[in-house]
Amino acid sequence: MIYPLPLEKGYRIGVTAPSDGIAKEVDFARFDSAVKHFYELGYPVTETAHVRRSEKGRSCDGNTRAKELLELVQDDQVRVIIAASGGDYLVEMLSHLDLEVLKDNPKWMQGFSDITGLSFTVTTNLDIATIYANNFGSFGMKNWHNSLVQNIRILEGQDIVQESFDFFQDGFIERITGLEEFAADKEVQWKILHPSEGKEKDEMMLSGRAIGGCLDVLLNLVGTRFDTTKKFVEKYQSDGILWYLESFALGSESLVRGLWQLKEAGWFQNAVGFIFGRPCFYHTDTDTTYEEAIISAIGELGLPIILEADIGHKPPQLTMMNGAIATVYSKDGKGNITFKRR
Repeated sequence: MIYPLPLEKGYRIGVTAPSDGIAKEVDFARFDSAVKHFYELGYPVTETAHVRRSEKGRSCDGNTRAKELLELVQDDQVRVIIAASGGDYLVEMLSHLDLEVLKDNPKWMQGFSDITGLSFTVTTNLDIATIYANNFGSFGMKNWHNSLVQNIRILEGQDIVQESFDFFQDGFIERITGLEEFAADKEVQWKILHPSEGKEKDEMMLSGRAIGGCLDVLLNLVGTRFDTTKKFVEKYQSDGILWYLESFALGSESLVRGLWQLKEAGWFQNAVGFIFGRPCFYHTDTDTTYEEAIISAIGELGLPIILEADIGHKPPQLTMMNGAIATVYSKDGKGNITFKRR
């Protein structure tokens, strides 16, 4: 596994929009606040041309988005590339992306949600570690949540222990100034399942090479020329594969079918366990809970499962490192995770 050079004082953070960009004044204010925060930390920001643009859910056409990403990849002063936003159409730029350029110039790439299409592809195709965590706008809040501080420490090369948070934000809030912090008011409660034992557990430890992201996006990659997942999980079978997954808008029916599809495509070979983030817009037409849907799809694997972890769309979120060795410990509704770069 290749780990890009860490973020160091004087080097730049690149921001680009491989999916959607930003177009609202309140988002401009949040973006500018994030730039200011990074300058104060000693990290100037390079922004590509179409970051502050959004038309029909896209910052620009797919070919241009790929070119703008590669501009940052080939800039020797840029150590980290963070996506401006998520969205729906990142896959359009994948078709135009020269993976050889990324291979020759490994950089930390970070984002979540639709950015899964980029981070998962880079790690599974090129053996380059990537980050599943905050898009750039989150860094624009007036007072940084500790999750953002930890995110930067990890980009700086520190292998820290990330503890589960006390509360999370259950839903979206309308921003007025752009500087708003997370409205975290619902208690964090991780849940441990062990299907082979047919019961919940109070304590669990898992370790394996981490890979994952947003299920809504991963399902679009199956069977495409970018899907080298089976080779990846075979290459690292001695480590065991620890899957982390979360969903944006999948209902129970789509979740069951999607997990079944990944299982039948061979993605879960050599898996040692699963950690699921809190679903964002979960719904059901068949009176099936999130837990029941997951057990229905992958329970037969008999592997340990953690639900309701601090990953993805309901902030704050842990910084997940695709490709690294992750050790996850959970007890009594809380937990922690540590990544090792080997």
